[in-house]
Amino acid sequence: MRYQTKGTCAKEIILEVDRGRIQSVEFVLGCPGFTQALSRLLTGMPVEDAIARLKGIQCLDKGTSCPDQLAAALTVCKEMEK
Repeated sequence: MRYQTKGTCAKEIILEVDRGRIQSVEFVLGCPGFTQALSRLLTGMPVEDAIARLKGIQCLDKGTSCPDQLAAALTVCKEMEK
């Protein structure tokens, strides 16, 4: 799935979810070290757990963040799997 982010340095998130678990996450742009680390930490994690941990994280005064946008993308993915 491709998710267009809003309000972050990363412009898009490409992710794969299978049976409720995160298989892969790739950020297009954004801070390479941070987004790569986030991707590695989340691989294999249940979608519900990732959403609970990431939703609402703020970056400076943007009103959102890359993790928050990933939570939004995962929420859409979860709905698509139903």
